[in-house]
Amino acid sequence: MSAPPKPVIIPHGTSARGNLYRAAIVGAATLKGKEVAEVLTERNFPTVDVRLLDDDDSIGQLEAMGDEINFIQSVRTEQFGRVDFTFFAGDAESTRKNWKTARNAGSAIIDLSGVLEEEPGATVRSVWLERERGHVLAPELQPGPCVAAHPAAVMLALLLLRARKAGAIRRAVATVFEPASERGQKGMDELHRQTVNLLSFQPLPKDIYDAQVAFNLLASCGQGSRPALASLEARVLRHYGKIADKLAGENIAGEDPPWPSLMLLQAPVFHGYALAIFLEMEQASDRERVSLVLAGDHVTIAGADDELPNNVNSAGQADILVSVKNDADQPAGVWLWAAADNLRIAATNAVECAETMIATRPLGKIQ
Repeated sequence: MSAPPKPVIIPHGTSARGNLYRAAIVGAATLKGKEVAEVLTERNFPTVDVRLLDDDDSIGQLEAMGDEINFIQSVRTEQFGRVDFTFFAGDAESTRKNWKTARNAGSAIIDLSGVLEEEPGATVRSVWLERERGHVLAPELQPGPCVAAHPAAVMLALLLLRARKAGAIRRAVATVFEPASERGQKGMDELHRQTVNLLSFQPLPKDIYDAQVAFNLLASCGQGSRPALASLEARVLRHYGKIADKLAGENIAGEDPPWPSLMLLQAPVFHGYALAIFLEMEQASDRERVSLVLAGDHVTIAGADDELPNNVNSAGQADILVSVKNDADQPAGVWLWAAADNLRIAATNAVECAETMIATRPLGKIQ
């Protein structure tokens, strides 16, 4: 069997290696991996090259990185040599198998799979929330794994933090609608095949969800589905707690941040999170006031003449799209309807985490 093709690497400009970094994406063929590669290019992350790594099924596949074309290569120990940042965007098994190899080679670890949060020194992070709080983490010379916070947790934490500026919140209740893309390409493919088979009266594939997802809304998938919806719901709440744990110290509106009551549902949609959030305020609060405090970096408020947020118009955007309305029966009740591109938020957060870690990588010498 012939050796795998070598990557085609075109340096960015003529800068010396000492001014740029090397990165690797493990799971480069996955939805999250492709999004990370795109965000690295869009944000002009200072890389001299990016190594695209994945399992055997994807070896040799061509992927674009800006104006460059790279081949996906197999995940091997030598691929992590002289790499400054490694993004783990594949499944849990791949991350567990390879992250220590990358770390031992001297790479900083950014985990989008969410499986490293219990490792020693690991930190669940959302740079958006750190900036909002004014508590950007100080760089560490030998940082533990950086776990990119769950996109739904980022949405909840940012919206609830800002909503408190409109007044004290007595209670927050959120319903999160999970898209198929959170389970990767296989999840999207199964939803597609179920939809086609239902319309043609054929048996349904259930390898991923172990249940009918097409034309359906589920509070739990089948027993064979991994991870279970309950564990994903617990992860959202756990990550919310870790990125929002310092909000209480700010004493905004005179109370601690609300801990939301949360239900996560599997929706028959391919892409994008949608959240329905009910806020019971201590005092009556109008829609205009809440909209005003929510608007800002990373949040776009739908105007009266705008299309309401949805999975389609949020695709490809880094912002959270939000509409606000008062509850019809409760003067102190406010409803938020939010939509966001889950892959874009996850990838942007991961790349911004890496940007904050640049100070930990010595310049002027090969890693």
